[in-house]
Amino acid sequence: MTRQSRTSPAGSELALHQAYDTALLDLDGVVYAGGEAIGHAVESLAAARADGMHLAYVTNNALRTPDAVAAHLDALGIPTEAGEVITSAQAVARLISEQVAPGSKVLVIGGEGLRVALRERGLVPVDSADEEGLAAVVQGYGGPELPWGRLAEASYAINRGVPWYASNTDLTIPTGRGIGPGNGAAVEVVRIATGAEPQVAGKPLPPMHRETVLRTGAKRPLVVGDRLDTDIEGAFNGEVDSLLVLTGIADGAQLLRAEPRHRPTYVDLDLRGLLTGQPEVAADGDGFRCGGWTAVAGDGVLELHGEGDPVDGLRSLCAAAWTWAGDGSCTLDGGKALARTGL
Repeated sequence: MTRQSRTSPAGSELALHQAYDTALLDLDGVVYAGGEAIGHAVESLAAARADGMHLAYVTNNALRTPDAVAAHLDALGIPTEAGEVITSAQAVARLISEQVAPGSKVLVIGGEGLRVALRERGLVPVDSADEEGLAAVVQGYGGPELPWGRLAEASYAINRGVPWYASNTDLTIPTGRGIGPGNGAAVEVVRIATGAEPQVAGKPLPPMHRETVLRTGAKRPLVVGDRLDTDIEGAFNGEVDSLLVLTGIADGAQLLRAEPRHRPTYVDLDLRGLLTGQPEVAADGDGFRCGGWTAVAGDGVLELHGEGDPVDGLRSLCAAAWTWAGDGSCTLDGGKALARTGL
């Protein structure tokens, strides 16, 4: 089955941590939320590592440095080296360095993660649009306290013709209090003020995948994420397999409506899914069966019958919805069917 024609979550007889050499793990919504570890994350990652899987943490959040992220993971009980952390700040810094002269000045709208990444590439971070010889503007997530004036500073430079780059364009970010605005929301403000379009490096775009491969050396990676439009689409673009966990942004309703580039290889509740095989979803008459559930698409709705593991119910619904939709997005009403799973 080609990636373009995926119509069902895949099965795996091997536990995923044995089938793949490296887990490329998103952080926000997968490993932690609001700074606190998500349930089962710490023990699941420890077990996967102990059995030989390499772990790398790949995040679109450009606020913190790899050292800071590694220290945070250490404090959560997940031993991590800075070199195991790959950020969109690193990806965008490489992108800029390939297009401007060494030692160029770059206006930074964001946090320390961007500054460190730029210096690593021989570039000079600055704070004012009035700097002489300004070569680029780079915008990354600056946290909830990012001053409005920083967005104005970016706009002044971009309106003078300075090239604009963004670490990523995630509109939202999961926090301990709920879903908040991400860097993409701030990028939209600058876009409105300038009419310009940034070059973007982060997931799901190729610069981030290239940065990850260069830094990890992964041969058979598995992308693990919580977002369809960044993590899963990034895996699709990079032609690697993916595991969606339901601990962050994406929910069952979004998954059923997913177009081909947003359809993960595997679906599981949380990071415990790394340590298990994945059940097959099989055609069963007019429907699709997984575990004790059978899903059928037709008459304007998705129907689900049976009982058992709720995620098996979701997997069977995905097969019914994606098969019905083909290369498009499923428009059938799946609300009652999803409610039966409790997800």
